[in-house]
Amino acid sequence: MGSPSEPTRVLVTGVSGFTGRHVAAELIAAGHEVVGLAHVAGSGAPVPGVVVHRADLLDRDGLRSVVTQVQPDAVVHLAAVAFVAHGDADDLYRSNVVGTRNLLEAVSEAERQPRIVALASSANIYGNTTVEPIHEDVPPAPVNDYAVSKLAMEHMAKLWADKLPIAITRPFNYTGAGQDPKFLIPKIVDHFRRGERKIELGNTKVWRDFGDVRNVARYYRRLVEAAPAGSTLNLCSGVAHSLAEVLDMMASIAGYEIEVEVNPAFVRANEVVRLVGSRQRLVDTLGDDPVIPFAETLEWMYSA
Repeated sequence: MGSPSEPTRVLVTGVSGFTGRHVAAELIAAGHEVVGLAHVAGSGAPVPGVVVHRADLLDRDGLRSVVTQVQPDAVVHLAAVAFVAHGDADDLYRSNVVGTRNLLEAVSEAERQPRIVALASSANIYGNTTVEPIHEDVPPAPVNDYAVSKLAMEHMAKLWADKLPIAITRPFNYTGAGQDPKFLIPKIVDHFRRGERKIELGNTKVWRDFGDVRNVARYYRRLVEAAPAGSTLNLCSGVAHSLAEVLDMMASIAGYEIEVEVNPAFVRANEVVRLVGSRQRLVDTLGDDPVIPFAETLEWMYSA
């Protein structure tokens, strides 16, 4: 296990993004050294305590140069197109599949071989399964290009399993302070914070395993320390909340109820109705971590 007395140099891709910043902070607090990788054109604000290298995942030579320079002990690959409703399918597949392949190629050629390469997939690959809670052996049934791109990334990564110690994570929905308001929960919180009386949403009859990004950051830190090569892990809370419950929680926090209007333009084709994950393998592999109640997550976001 890694510890402050055994610092690990961790390369975190997408370090300037929402998840990346929280993961970097968690790793640094535990005594690890974090080196970041960010897109040339979308680097974002500086990440405290992190040296950030600029490279595009589609730039094989640029990636190879960064990995050769950094020589990481571990890799946490978070950089990806992470918005399910992203309109450019070409961009989804290039970034999530080809970009990941380019990174694995660069890491496999490095002089120092890392002890773990964690790749972020998605619980969206499960689609509309009738299994609940969803465990990691449930057959994938993706229903959108985002989910297909993530499943394709998983299959592609298996081609490198004999060269690299790869672990796959399948995060369920999670959120927290600082997430882009184009995502559902930050949008709802932002409307309440601004005192809006109406909000336009898509399908309100959905249930999700909403988690807290601070829990997710701890999972990645523990994954770096435990280095469970060959594993596939759900990152989830194991608790489902309906959108109606989320709105009720926010009404309690803000002190008023908001009127919901369903906008057909926001209703996704083939919407996954219910996603609830099993934490069993996660706990068995990385140890138990108290799940932050979702009402506390909303409070944090509302007051941030």
